[in-house]
Amino acid sequence: MSDPSSMPQGGNHSESNVSSPRELKSVEIVEDRTQGSLAHEGYLRIERLTVRNLYADGSHSEPYPCDVLRRPGSDAVAAVLFERTTAGTIRVLLRESVRVPIYLRRTRDLVHPDPQDFDGVIELVAGMVEPSDPPGQAGLALRAQAETLEEAGLDAPLHAFCELGAGSFASPGAGDEKVLFQAGEVALDQADAAAATGDGSIMEEWSRLLFMELGEAIRACREGQIPDLKTEVGLLRLASHLGYIPELGLYAKDLPEDLRGRYQQLGLGEDRS
Repeated sequence: MSDPSSMPQGGNHSESNVSSPRELKSVEIVEDRTQGSLAHEGYLRIERLTVRNLYADGSHSEPYPCDVLRRPGSDAVAAVLFERTTAGTIRVLLRESVRVPIYLRRTRDLVHPDPQDFDGVIELVAGMVEPSDPPGQAGLALRAQAETLEEAGLDAPLHAFCELGAGSFASPGAGDEKVLFQAGEVALDQADAAAATGDGSIMEEWSRLLFMELGEAIRACREGQIPDLKTEVGLLRLASHLGYIPELGLYAKDLPEDLRGRYQQLGLGEDRS
């Protein structure tokens, strides 16, 4: 497996466990449409509100401004795709693609500059909930299945997916989007970057698939090679769900008896497969 500390940035991965599209040279701003655009136009909608807090004793706060960022569907499903290897480890599938807001950070005068530029961002397979999706786990599994085919070219059965705990708000100070996590145990060698159509947007036309050992992927999150919070959360939840301790490279069931009895999964259902 690759060493996350040596993973090159900026779309130049050369490891054998990485699918390789054409090299990305740069992202060019053709037009800045900000001036004159309305807050409710575009894919992202900004609601510019004036609100106040109402209290149980009948009093209220002074009015204050609050901007709320919304996008269609609001919620997203993140699919943590994995397989167990014959060596007793866990292998996960990740996807790198262009994220223009992160790419353009290099143009800003930041208090804490990034240690490197990010041409792409490595993430879990993920996508927005569609209005036609059924409610509950059936709908979440259906969305995870669709995004897995769309972004990884892998046709996974619905029964491969299960919930990984409750949803989590991505940025509650700015927007209402919630990320809902699904684990999917699949045969990763069936992933096909050439068959991954993406969501049809031009932004999605440059992407690559990566395959990493679970512990390596978590380390890469913490060391900054995978700077995506939902991905780190999803990977950690997967480890807990499987009863796998990446720091030790073994399962809780293989701990000494006194430690095994003390192990807790902290809110995630136990995987008994």
